[in-house]
Amino acid sequence: MSTTTTNAGAERIAAAFREHGRRAALMPYLMAGFPDDATARAIGQAYADGGADLVELGVPFSDPLADGPVIHEAGTRALAAGSTVDAVLRQCEALAPRVPVVLMCYAQLVLARGADAFARQLADAGGSGLIVPDLPMEEAAALLPACEEHGIALVPLVAPTTPDERLGRIGAEARGFLYTVSVVGTTGERAALADQFGSIVARAKAATDVPVALGFGIATPEQARQAADAGADGVIVGSRLVREAGEAADPAAAVRAVVRGLADGLEH
Repeated sequence: MSTTTTNAGAERIAAAFREHGRRAALMPYLMAGFPDDATARAIGQAYADGGADLVELGVPFSDPLADGPVIHEAGTRALAAGSTVDAVLRQCEALAPRVPVVLMCYAQLVLARGADAFARQLADAGGSGLIVPDLPMEEAAALLPACEEHGIALVPLVAPTTPDERLGRIGAEARGFLYTVSVVGTTGERAALADQFGSIVARAKAATDVPVALGFGIATPEQARQAADAGADGVIVGSRLVREAGEAADPAAAVRAVVRGLADGLEH
């Protein structure tokens, strides 16, 4: 059982952002249970081998709001393969000794168990943070204290369209880091993004004291470097890796090479 470890998750995440040794922390996204549980576990270890500083572990969900077609399809296949929330938590437990794990989970799955129970189970599995993209800040009154009670950092998202006043309120409540979306839309690879990174990162950094991680659309070492150039403290890469895992004959080896290339792109 978890004990009261207030800020433990935030402290571990902060250390990962502080000690990455590169221009920005690298945070690859992993769809739990895709293409199957055993392979997903191997992919998680490959992320750590390739140089991941944190891992965003996605819980497959049948009706996602923020996910584009690549991640949506991966979630659908994971569910068809039998993935469950309990299985995802076991995958978290296997990966957490190597890198901080931040769980990405839709609100329905959290509320079905109850805020306190979900936060406690995530802490027991070694998780450091929780992202709930469809839970507005105004609806997080029960989840935030539950996460803090169990040492889990509740990480909020902001978008390019978030008004300044709301951005400030969300930034003040952020724990661990501020997940900053680089585009208006869902996840997915984009050919060009760099022109908009600067203003988006600057707005986010002005609104919070925690690290700012930029995600959505970043797929190449060049784009990761451009995010770091814009001042992002962390770079989140999702669809590029999920696509690689779905197409490669040896998913773990393939994603390890992609993560290593992204990490190299963030070297000084």
